[in-house]
Amino acid sequence: MRNEEAFAELMQFQRDTEALKSIASRLAWDQETMMPKGSSDQRATEHAAIIRVIHKRNTDPRIADWLNEINPSNDIEAANIRLIKKSYKKNCKVPTELNASIAQVTSKAHSIWASARANENVAEFIPTLAEIINLKIEKAEALAQGEDHYNALIDEYEPNISADEISAMFKNLRPTLVELRKEVLSKEKPRELTGNFDEKTQLQLANEIAHAFGYDLNTGRIDQAVHPFSSGSGDDVRITTRTDLSDPFNCIYSTIHEVGHATYEQNIQKHFIFSPLGRGVSLGVHESQSRIYENQLGRSRPFTTFLFHRMRDLFGDFGIDDPEMFYKCVNRVGSGFIRTEADELQYNLHVMLRFDLEKSLISRDLIVNEIEDAWNARFESDFGYKVKNPSQGVLQDVHWAAGAFGYFPTYTLGNVYAGCLYEKMRESVLHLDESLMNGDPSGATKWLGENIQMHGSLFEPKATIEKAIKKRVTVAPLLQYLKNKYSDLYGLH
Repeated sequence: MRNEEAFAELMQFQRDTEALKSIASRLAWDQETMMPKGSSDQRATEHAAIIRVIHKRNTDPRIADWLNEINPSNDIEAANIRLIKKSYKKNCKVPTELNASIAQVTSKAHSIWASARANENVAEFIPTLAEIINLKIEKAEALAQGEDHYNALIDEYEPNISADEISAMFKNLRPTLVELRKEVLSKEKPRELTGNFDEKTQLQLANEIAHAFGYDLNTGRIDQAVHPFSSGSGDDVRITTRTDLSDPFNCIYSTIHEVGHATYEQNIQKHFIFSPLGRGVSLGVHESQSRIYENQLGRSRPFTTFLFHRMRDLFGDFGIDDPEMFYKCVNRVGSGFIRTEADELQYNLHVMLRFDLEKSLISRDLIVNEIEDAWNARFESDFGYKVKNPSQGVLQDVHWAAGAFGYFPTYTLGNVYAGCLYEKMRESVLHLDESLMNGDPSGATKWLGENIQMHGSLFEPKATIEKAIKKRVTVAPLLQYLKNKYSDLYGLH
C-alpha cells in the first residue's frame, strides 16, 4: 500500500471514530440537561454500548498496519500520527469491557450523586463512588503497567506531566497564596451584593456576555444544569450555566468560564474537525482559556466597569453605588465553600485539597468510607472554618461521579498557564483596557484564538503555551498578577 493511500484510509477511519466520540459526548450533555429523570438506567446501557464500539475501533489491528505504512510528509500529518499512535498503544492496554463498565457506572452515578447532593446524604453516594474508584484503579493498573497509577490517570487529561511535577508547582504556589490570603482577610471586606435578581434577566445578560466573548450561538447553545460545563467540538459546542436568585455573579461568571472552553473548541481550524487535532490539546490548556476569560478579563476593573452599568440598566439600583465599589464586590475575598464560586486568591487551595485526597483514594491510603471526614478535616485546616453540609463539601463537584480522577490538578495548571498568557497578552494587545471598559473583549479573545485556540492539538500542551508566550512556563506571572491585583484591592504593602 502506498504511503498516501494508507494515510487516507487511516484518517477516514479516524474521522468516523471521532464522530462517534462526538455522539457519546452529546449523550452526556443530554443527560445533564434534557434527559427525563427516570431514564438513567437506559442511558447507562446506551452509553456503555457506544463506548464499546469506540474502544473496539481504537484498538482495531488495522491501525497498527496503517501506522507501519505511513511516513508523514508534513507537521500536520506527523501530529496526527503521533496522537493516533499514542492513543492506540494506550487503548490496547485496557480491556473493552472495562471501559464499557466505567461508562455504564459513571452514567448511572450522575443521578445518584445529584440525589445524594440534594438530600445532603454522602452515604447514598458512597457505594457508587467505591465502585468507580475500583474500576479507575483497575484502568490505572492496565495503563501504568508497573508505574505510578495516578500519573496514568493524569495523562488522560494532561499529557506529559506527573503528580510529582504538579506537587512541586503547588509547593511553589502555596506559601504566597496562604500569606496573601492571610493579609487580605485581615482587612475590611468590601460590601457583598444583596437583593433579588430576576433569573430570566440573568440569562439574558449571560447570553449577551457570551456573544461579546465570541461564543457563536449559531453552532452553540446555553442551557441550565446543576454543575456548569462545556461539551462538544467543531460546529456543535454547547455550554450550561446556573442561576441563583440572590447571586447573579454565579450565572455571569460560570457563563464566561464555560465560554472560554467553548470558544477554544469553536476556533480550532475547521479542517482539523473529526481528526485527533480537532479538540483542545489538554485540560490544562483548556482551563487556561476559561480562567483567563473569567478572571483576568471578566473580573478586571475595566470589564466590571462595563458590567456595573449594564446590570444597572437591567436590574435597576442594586445597592452598589459606583463601578469601583462594584469591582471590589466582584473580587471580594471571604469565607466560602464552593470551588467554582471561589475568588482567584483561594481557588487553587480548593484544587490542592482535591488533588491530595484523590491521590490518596487511588493509592488506597484513604478508604472511600472515610472521604467525608477527610475532606472536612482538610477543609477546616486549610480555610479555618467547618464544612456545614455535604453539598458544600465532598458532594459539591460532579467530577468523581464522572470518574474524572486526575482532572482536578489541571484547574491550577490552567491558572498558571493563564498567568503566563495574560502577561504576554498585555504586551501584545493594544488598548485592551479601553476595549474592556466598553464591554468589548474581542482584542483579547482574537489574540487567544490566533495564538492558542486555532492550533487544537497540533502541539504538545506545554509547547502550545510556550509558543504563545515565547518563553518557559513558570508560576511567577500568576503570583505577580495576584499580588498586584489584591494589593491594589485591599491596600496591602
